[in-house]
Amino acid sequence: MLENTETPTAIAPLAETKASGPPFSEMAISAFLKKRLATANFVSPTPVQAEAIPPALEGRDVLATAQTGTGKTLSFLIPMIDKLDGRDASDPAARKVTRALILLPTRELAMQVMEVYAKLVPTANRDSALVVGGMSEHNQLQQIHRGVRLIVATPGRLEDYLRRREVDLRNVEMLVLDEVDRMLDMGFLPSIRRIVGALPKKRQTLCYSATLDANVREVVRDYVREPVRIEIGHVTRPCDRVELRGYHVTSDEKYGLLEHLLETDEGSYLVFTRTKHGADRLSRKLEKNGHDVVVIHGDRSQSQRTSALSSFSLGNHRILVATDVAARGIDVSHIAHVVNYDMPNSTEDFVHRIGRTGRMERRGVGTTFVLPQERSDVRRMERELETTFEWRKIDGSVVREERNRPVEVHKVGNLDTLMQMEVRTWKQPGAAAAPTGTSNIGDNEGTPKHGGGGFSGRRGGRNGRPPTGARHRTGSRGR
Repeated sequence: MLENTETPTAIAPLAETKASGPPFSEMAISAFLKKRLATANFVSPTPVQAEAIPPALEGRDVLATAQTGTGKTLSFLIPMIDKLDGRDASDPAARKVTRALILLPTRELAMQVMEVYAKLVPTANRDSALVVGGMSEHNQLQQIHRGVRLIVATPGRLEDYLRRREVDLRNVEMLVLDEVDRMLDMGFLPSIRRIVGALPKKRQTLCYSATLDANVREVVRDYVREPVRIEIGHVTRPCDRVELRGYHVTSDEKYGLLEHLLETDEGSYLVFTRTKHGADRLSRKLEKNGHDVVVIHGDRSQSQRTSALSSFSLGNHRILVATDVAARGIDVSHIAHVVNYDMPNSTEDFVHRIGRTGRMERRGVGTTFVLPQERSDVRRMERELETTFEWRKIDGSVVREERNRPVEVHKVGNLDTLMQMEVRTWKQPGAAAAPTGTSNIGDNEGTPKHGGGGFSGRRGGRNGRPPTGARHRTGSRGR
């Protein structure tokens, strides 16, 4: 998605930031780049662009902290393209040498950066390469071997190519590390160190992070030299344009409350669940009830994730159900509502989730469902964020969800009848498991409760019977 609004008007600055500054047409960049920016409806810079682009054009290192959705992509692409184009004009052969590298935590973010780059560079498909996992290795290596001036990559796949000597980074003049905090969270530090170790020591480095805690500081201090420090807005709590709402709920009220919100509040919805099984289960239920919904999580293929995100971005589907891991790359400007169907694992994850709405000067709503056992967690979160949720009562029209109840064995008759009930449940189309006493969406998916007599996990088994020992297995909890 494009970083700026499509309407060619000035963008109001975020709270506690300086004015946006002069339009792109007055910046010290090439006439050709100015024309491409105007064609793409990029007219006035956002605060992070206004502050980061001038020093970057001077060749200075930049260390910036800013919320997601503030226009970071253009703040590093504009100086990068201007620098690359200037060198190419004097030395056409330089277009075949990798001189710029952008590292990001997810495939989706990398793909979105490539989309913006293509808006500004007509030859993008010939002079750049996308290097990420989950996509054709053959095509990526073919592009690299042909010779490209820019590589946009995730650390894992690029490190693999570097180890196999499939890529040459010895001529990189500009390095961009975007969402450094997320890359560290995802365990990419060893890969980043190996990649940066293969780059020239004399280079320009631009670092962007949503937070600048001790871990991030320790990493970036090794990579930047006397950087220009830029800080835009509040990076440790949701922005002021997002209205934070909370509901105290029981497990059987969650789905009914979500339906109620969908009926009463217009706009697109991004709904977060704790597990991939919970995401699948919730999306099936929403689809069954007539909603336009797509889902992304770690078990979905790259093509499925790309298709779902694209459809949601274009407005073909109103609801996107996602897990935290899969949502790292979501960069959609029009999300009106974020719903924490399941509580996030940390305050940082909460800020990340809520940051998907209220972007590019739009207002948004972040709603969190809180179970009785989670009340102390949400109070701690409010203290850490130095904010208070707007606590609302559940509407009386909200329908409680029917729950599976424990079987009273003395009323069944005999053990054979009980076994037949279990097999019947296991054979039902779409059934994830036999009755377990609970079936809370987003809870520990597929984990049988003591005394429930159920099982989950693989559905294998011959002649329609459960596999041997299945009653003692538990399903995966992967996210």
